[in-house]
Amino acid sequence: TSSPVNARHRHTKILPQATTILQLVRARPGSICFKYPYCFQVRYLSGSKAWRMRLIQFLTVADQNEVRVGVEKDGENVVDLNLFDSSLPRTMKEFLGKGESAMETARRALHCGKHTLRHSEIILLSPITNPDKVVCVGMNYMDHCLEQNVPNPKEPIIFSKFGSSIVGPYSDIIHPAESNEVDWEVELAFVIGKKGKHIKKEEAMDYVAGFTIANDISARDWQMKRNGKQWLLGKTFDTFCPLGPAIVTRDALSDPHNLGIRCRVNEEVMQDSNTNQLIFKTEALVTWMSQFVTLYPGDVFLTGTPSGVGVFRKPPIFLKHGDTVECEIDEIGTLRNVII
Repeated sequence: TSSPVNARHRHTKILPQATTILQLVRARPGSICFKYPYCFQVRYLSGSKAWRMRLIQFLTVADQNEVRVGVEKDGENVVDLNLFDSSLPRTMKEFLGKGESAMETARRALHCGKHTLRHSEIILLSPITNPDKVVCVGMNYMDHCLEQNVPNPKEPIIFSKFGSSIVGPYSDIIHPAESNEVDWEVELAFVIGKKGKHIKKEEAMDYVAGFTIANDISARDWQMKRNGKQWLLGKTFDTFCPLGPAIVTRDALSDPHNLGIRCRVNEEVMQDSNTNQLIFKTEALVTWMSQFVTLYPGDVFLTGTPSGVGVFRKPPIFLKHGDTVECEIDEIGTLRNVII
């Protein structure tokens, strides 16, 4: 048995340790990294914003030859993940391929708040480049079917764009000389986070890394009148897929299927809808496509566009040189591209 004196001595030694632990628990994310020589991770209760991320791919103004991966810290700063951990891949596709370990490193980097750059010091790229697949869904908004006076499809209508059509959220869109009917399509997009085949609907969201915005630029003459009316060529000219500005992790959105979605051309609103108009939602699309092909990290899905495209206006309206197109989705951000 221990004497009262020894017991008091043990308590005297334990109390400072307990106080230190309590300080760690109470500390804000990131503050621990500055007070202590190591970056401790504070775990948060479910639903905390601390786990929610906006992943980006970028160049630095100082070095425009090397792609880097980062996570937005706030509206003005980003954390350079490759500076935080030099072992991380330097492209988002490879980063996602590393799975949960890479995401955990990104969370830790965000909490620590070190290795930050201001947005003015970077050039924002598309959050994904060179994906294995760009899967597109046609006629997937109820209001878009209504403006065409066609019934809602009973199965997803799938087509594709080549990965070479992807450009960044603020890149120029080249108006091809081969087309006179270039049109806009704002779309909710999502990015696959892990490999899967024959994915069950109830597990589908586990395969989604996050959501972003796409503009499915379309040459309607090539889509609807040429090439045997196959859609591919009209959809896949160079620069016909602006994407970004970030991959927003699914837990950072209130509900990806209930977000305002809109497109403006020269500041005039052309499309103004809500993702609750989607006919086939994310889970259904993942399940549907995975019965045909294996899905890989970095695969991009464009989920369809709402009503208000140029081709179905009376008279039709098409993009011309000098136009500025803005595609916006609540809680995700805005694309802004100039037609050249």
